[in-house]
Amino acid sequence: MTTGQAKAFKELGPRFVIPYEPRPLDLKAAFGRAGPVILEIGFGMGEATAHIASLMPDKNFLCCEVHDPGVGALLKRIGEQALGNIRIIQHDAVDVIEHMLPECSLAGVHVFFPDPWHKLRHNKRRLIQAPLVSKLAARLQSGGYLHCATDWAPYAQQMLEVLSAEPQLANSAAGYAPRPHYRPLTKFENRGIKLGHGVWDLVFVKRAEA
Repeated sequence: MTTGQAKAFKELGPRFVIPYEPRPLDLKAAFGRAGPVILEIGFGMGEATAHIASLMPDKNFLCCEVHDPGVGALLKRIGEQALGNIRIIQHDAVDVIEHMLPECSLAGVHVFFPDPWHKLRHNKRRLIQAPLVSKLAARLQSGGYLHCATDWAPYAQQMLEVLSAEPQLANSAAGYAPRPHYRPLTKFENRGIKLGHGVWDLVFVKRAEA
Protein backbone atom coordinates (compact mmCIF):
# COMPACT_ATOMS: atom_id res chain seq x y z
CA MET A 1 0.00 0.00 0.00
CA THR A 2 1.02 3.59 -0.53
CA THR A 3 1.36 5.90 2.46
CA GLY A 4 -1.97 7.53 1.62
CA GLN A 5 -3.74 4.18 1.34
CA ALA A 6 -2.28 2.99 4.63
CA LYS A 7 -3.37 6.21 6.34
CA ALA A 8 -6.90 5.81 4.96
CA PHE A 9 -6.95 2.20 6.12
CA LYS A 10 -6.04 3.25 9.66
CA GLU A 11 -8.33 6.29 9.88
CA LEU A 12 -11.38 5.14 7.89
CA GLY A 13 -11.19 1.36 8.12
CA PRO A 14 -12.95 1.13 11.50
CA ARG A 15 -15.98 2.99 10.10
CA PHE A 16 -16.24 1.63 6.56
CA VAL A 17 -14.78 -1.91 6.70
CA ILE A 18 -17.15 -4.59 8.00
CA PRO A 19 -15.48 -7.68 9.43
CA TYR A 20 -16.40 -10.99 7.83
CA GLU A 21 -18.61 -13.12 10.05
CA PRO A 22 -20.37 -16.30 8.88
CA ARG A 23 -23.83 -15.08 9.86
CA PRO A 24 -26.50 -12.91 8.20
CA LEU A 25 -25.53 -9.24 8.01
CA ASP A 26 -27.98 -6.60 9.22
CA LEU A 27 -27.68 -4.33 6.19
CA LYS A 28 -29.71 -1.48 7.70
CA ALA A 29 -27.43 -1.42 10.74
CA ALA A 30 -24.28 -1.74 8.60
CA PHE A 31 -25.13 1.40 6.61
CA GLY A 32 -26.94 3.24 9.36
CA ARG A 33 -30.02 3.57 7.17
CA ALA A 34 -32.45 1.60 5.06
CA GLY A 35 -32.07 1.65 1.29
CA PRO A 36 -31.43 -0.44 -1.82
CA VAL A 37 -28.19 -2.42 -1.53
CA ILE A 38 -25.84 -3.02 -4.47
CA LEU A 39 -23.18 -5.70 -4.06
CA GLU A 40 -19.92 -5.16 -5.93
CA ILE A 41 -17.55 -8.10 -6.33
CA GLY A 42 -13.87 -7.26 -6.86
CA PHE A 43 -13.61 -3.49 -7.11
CA GLY A 44 -9.90 -3.26 -7.93
CA MET A 45 -8.70 0.18 -6.90
CA GLY A 46 -12.23 1.48 -6.41
CA GLU A 47 -12.33 4.06 -9.20
CA ALA A 48 -15.64 2.90 -10.69
CA THR A 49 -17.08 2.15 -7.25
CA ALA A 50 -16.54 5.68 -5.97
CA HIS A 51 -17.89 7.18 -9.20
CA ILE A 52 -21.08 5.12 -9.10
CA ALA A 53 -21.63 5.69 -5.37
CA SER A 54 -21.36 9.45 -5.92
CA LEU A 55 -23.95 9.24 -8.73
CA MET A 56 -26.37 7.23 -6.59
CA PRO A 57 -26.31 8.66 -3.05
CA ASP A 58 -29.68 7.01 -2.29
CA LYS A 59 -28.22 3.51 -2.76
CA ASN A 60 -25.95 1.57 -0.41
CA PHE A 61 -22.89 -0.16 -1.90
CA LEU A 62 -21.50 -3.28 -0.24
CA CYS A 63 -18.12 -4.00 -1.83
CA CYS A 64 -15.94 -7.11 -1.62
CA GLU A 65 -12.20 -7.05 -2.32
CA VAL A 66 -9.40 -9.12 -0.80
CA HIS A 67 -6.32 -7.06 -1.71
CA ASP A 68 -5.02 -4.48 0.76
CA PRO A 69 -3.98 -1.82 -1.81
CA GLY A 70 -7.44 -1.85 -3.41
CA VAL A 71 -9.20 -1.55 -0.06
CA GLY A 72 -6.84 1.26 0.97
CA ALA A 73 -7.38 3.04 -2.35
CA LEU A 74 -11.18 2.91 -2.05
CA LEU A 75 -11.03 4.10 1.56
CA LYS A 76 -8.89 7.02 0.38
CA ARG A 77 -11.50 7.88 -2.26
CA ILE A 78 -14.25 7.64 0.37
CA GLY A 79 -12.41 10.19 2.48
CA GLU A 80 -11.59 12.52 -0.40
CA GLN A 81 -15.13 12.47 -1.84
CA ALA A 82 -17.00 12.27 1.50
CA LEU A 83 -18.88 9.14 0.43
CA GLY A 84 -21.05 7.75 3.19
CA ASN A 85 -22.86 5.04 1.23
CA ILE A 86 -20.04 2.50 0.81
CA ARG A 87 -19.10 -0.38 3.09
CA ILE A 88 -16.28 -2.85 2.40
CA ILE A 89 -15.88 -6.49 3.37
CA GLN A 90 -12.27 -7.57 2.87
CA HIS A 91 -13.00 -11.22 2.28
CA ASP A 92 -13.76 -13.72 -0.47
CA ALA A 93 -17.06 -12.73 -2.07
CA VAL A 94 -18.34 -16.30 -2.36
CA ASP A 95 -18.18 -16.72 1.43
CA VAL A 96 -19.87 -13.35 1.92
CA ILE A 97 -22.69 -14.27 -0.46
CA GLU A 98 -23.24 -17.69 1.08
CA HIS A 99 -23.07 -16.74 4.75
CA MET A 100 -23.78 -13.01 5.16
CA LEU A 101 -26.38 -12.08 2.56
CA PRO A 102 -29.97 -13.30 2.97
CA GLU A 103 -32.07 -14.22 -0.05
CA CYS A 104 -33.92 -11.32 -1.72
CA SER A 105 -31.74 -8.75 0.08
CA LEU A 106 -30.03 -7.06 -2.90
CA ALA A 107 -31.24 -4.53 -5.45
CA GLY A 108 -28.29 -5.18 -7.73
CA VAL A 109 -24.91 -6.85 -8.24
CA HIS A 110 -21.90 -5.40 -10.10
CA VAL A 111 -19.09 -7.62 -11.41
CA PHE A 112 -16.77 -5.47 -13.52
CA PHE A 113 -13.75 -6.95 -15.33
CA PRO A 114 -13.20 -10.09 -13.24
CA ASP A 115 -10.02 -12.04 -13.94
CA PRO A 116 -10.61 -13.74 -17.33
CA TRP A 117 -8.20 -16.63 -16.69
CA HIS A 118 -7.16 -16.66 -20.34
CA LYS A 119 -5.72 -20.16 -20.54
CA LEU A 120 -8.25 -22.88 -21.35
CA ARG A 121 -7.15 -25.07 -18.46
CA HIS A 122 -7.83 -22.19 -16.07
CA ASN A 123 -11.32 -21.36 -17.37
CA LYS A 124 -12.87 -23.23 -14.45
CA ARG A 125 -11.43 -20.58 -12.12
CA ARG A 126 -13.56 -17.86 -13.67
CA LEU A 127 -15.94 -16.23 -11.23
CA ILE A 128 -19.04 -16.25 -13.42
CA GLN A 129 -20.10 -19.88 -13.28
CA ALA A 130 -23.58 -21.41 -12.94
CA PRO A 131 -23.44 -22.23 -9.18
CA LEU A 132 -22.44 -18.68 -8.18
CA VAL A 133 -24.92 -17.06 -10.58
CA SER A 134 -27.71 -19.14 -9.05
CA LYS A 135 -26.72 -17.93 -5.55
CA LEU A 136 -26.55 -14.33 -6.70
CA ALA A 137 -29.94 -14.57 -8.40
CA ALA A 138 -31.48 -15.97 -5.22
CA ARG A 139 -30.20 -12.95 -3.28
CA LEU A 140 -31.65 -10.44 -5.72
CA GLN A 141 -35.02 -8.92 -5.04
CA SER A 142 -37.67 -9.25 -7.74
CA GLY A 143 -36.67 -6.78 -10.46
CA GLY A 144 -33.11 -6.56 -9.14
CA TYR A 145 -30.26 -6.74 -11.65
CA LEU A 146 -26.91 -8.44 -12.22
CA HIS A 147 -24.49 -6.34 -14.29
CA CYS A 148 -21.28 -7.94 -15.57
CA ALA A 149 -18.64 -6.38 -17.80
CA THR A 150 -15.53 -7.83 -19.45
CA ASP A 151 -13.02 -6.91 -22.15
CA TRP A 152 -12.22 -10.54 -22.99
CA ALA A 153 -14.42 -11.88 -25.81
CA PRO A 154 -14.37 -15.59 -24.83
CA TYR A 155 -15.33 -14.68 -21.26
CA ALA A 156 -18.12 -12.43 -22.55
CA GLN A 157 -19.51 -15.38 -24.49
CA GLN A 158 -19.30 -17.63 -21.43
CA MET A 159 -21.01 -14.99 -19.29
CA LEU A 160 -23.82 -14.69 -21.82
CA GLU A 161 -24.31 -18.47 -21.90
CA VAL A 162 -24.21 -18.91 -18.12
CA LEU A 163 -26.49 -15.97 -17.36
CA SER A 164 -28.96 -16.93 -20.09
CA ALA A 165 -29.18 -20.45 -18.65
CA GLU A 166 -30.15 -19.22 -15.16
CA PRO A 167 -33.96 -19.59 -14.90
CA GLN A 168 -34.29 -16.86 -12.24
CA LEU A 169 -32.87 -14.22 -14.61
CA ALA A 170 -34.00 -12.57 -17.83
CA ASN A 171 -31.73 -10.67 -20.23
CA SER A 172 -32.50 -6.95 -20.39
CA ALA A 173 -31.16 -6.83 -23.96
CA ALA A 174 -31.02 -8.99 -27.07
CA GLY A 175 -27.57 -10.34 -26.22
CA TYR A 176 -25.08 -7.82 -24.87
CA ALA A 177 -26.35 -4.59 -23.33
CA PRO A 178 -25.32 -0.99 -24.01
CA ARG A 179 -22.99 0.30 -21.29
CA PRO A 180 -25.26 1.69 -18.55
CA HIS A 181 -24.74 5.39 -17.89
CA TYR A 182 -23.47 4.79 -14.36
CA ARG A 183 -20.51 2.59 -15.29
CA PRO A 184 -17.59 4.89 -16.11
CA LEU A 185 -14.97 4.20 -18.73
CA THR A 186 -11.72 3.46 -16.88
CA LYS A 187 -8.31 4.59 -18.16
CA PHE A 188 -7.51 0.97 -18.96
CA GLU A 189 -10.78 0.57 -20.84
CA ASN A 190 -10.32 3.81 -22.80
CA ARG A 191 -6.86 2.67 -23.85
CA GLY A 192 -8.23 -0.67 -24.99
CA ILE A 193 -11.02 0.93 -27.00
CA LYS A 194 -8.49 3.15 -28.81
CA LEU A 195 -6.54 0.00 -29.68
CA GLY A 196 -9.69 -1.58 -31.09
CA HIS A 197 -10.43 -3.88 -28.17
CA GLY A 198 -14.03 -4.64 -27.33
CA VAL A 199 -15.88 -4.28 -24.05
CA TRP A 200 -19.06 -6.21 -23.34
CA ASP A 201 -21.73 -5.39 -20.76
CA LEU A 202 -24.42 -7.85 -19.70
CA VAL A 203 -27.43 -6.80 -17.62
CA PHE A 204 -29.82 -9.49 -16.43
CA VAL A 205 -32.91 -8.89 -14.28
CA LYS A 206 -34.51 -11.09 -11.61
CA ARG A 207 -37.81 -12.43 -12.90
CA ALA A 208 -40.90 -11.45 -10.91
CA GLU A 209 -41.98 -15.08 -10.57
CA ALA A 210 -38.49 -16.31 -9.56
